[in-house]
Amino acid sequence: MFLKYLMVSCTALTLCFGVAPTALAAGGKASEKTKTSKVSKSKRIKQASLKKKAVKAAAIPDFDSLGLPNVKSASVLVQDQSSGEVLFERNSDAVVPIASITKLMTAMVALDARPSLDEVIAVSEEDIDQLKGTRSRLAVGTHLKREEMLHLALMSSENRAASALSRHYAGGRPAFIAAMNRKARELGLVDTEFFDSTGLDPHNVSSARDLAKMVAASSHYPLIREFSTTRDGSFAVNGKTLRYNNTNALVSSSDWEIGLQKTGFTNEAGKCLVMQAWLNQKPVVIVLLDSWGKLTRIGDANRIRRWVEQLALHGASEG
Repeated sequence: MFLKYLMVSCTALTLCFGVAPTALAAGGKASEKTKTSKVSKSKRIKQASLKKKAVKAAAIPDFDSLGLPNVKSASVLVQDQSSGEVLFERNSDAVVPIASITKLMTAMVALDARPSLDEVIAVSEEDIDQLKGTRSRLAVGTHLKREEMLHLALMSSENRAASALSRHYAGGRPAFIAAMNRKARELGLVDTEFFDSTGLDPHNVSSARDLAKMVAASSHYPLIREFSTTRDGSFAVNGKTLRYNNTNALVSSSDWEIGLQKTGFTNEAGKCLVMQAWLNQKPVVIVLLDSWGKLTRIGDANRIRRWVEQLALHGASEG
């Protein structure tokens, strides 16, 4: 009688819970396996999602239906520097914030004054970013040569370095900003205005067309070419050796021969990139403004490079 009752009970358990009593007896082990299975499934879904996003990003075609570069930046200008011919443009006259592209003008004005590059200058409280609260590894009281400050401003977009350069100028920061705007007028930049030497001020504005002229002018300064394209560098700061990298990964790419470059980013400006690069043995100026997405400006630059190379191939075949 007891055996019959036990068999009925086992059957009932199986029907009610969908598991045999032996599985219930396993208790914790089954639960652990279920949790592990759920975690593994979640991980697989996440990995699949990441792969899908990567494939989607890589699938952006180089050219649109008209055969033009399929770029995502809001303002674009591509120009043959030698002839002045505009190869491609989009919203090139739009006046927009330019973030740290500003530092190219900062470097030109600092060098135009012909100061001693070996002179040691200091970072002060005045160089702290009170506008956006950006951080810096150059603590107040840091002493570096003017040349090192210039190098850091161009290679790593160091805001305190750019700020210190403007303070250590004859007449101080107001005179430096005035010189930046005067230089802009001399270069024929009609859409450009500066309010600081770092680019953090959103009132620093220009257009892609103006910036192409500024890049071309900057390319005549050997130190700007050298410092803006250095891959990385070590600097002795307050008894420590600090290593800095270039903000533009393309300077390390074997696909590129970059003569000069500068990146920039603020919320107002988006991600920006300007370059002078040698494409098909010709100097080409590339201006990309207001890009969004971590790799958008890099992707746009690569699509433009491939497009210019295609132009050369078509030209050669027609010739």
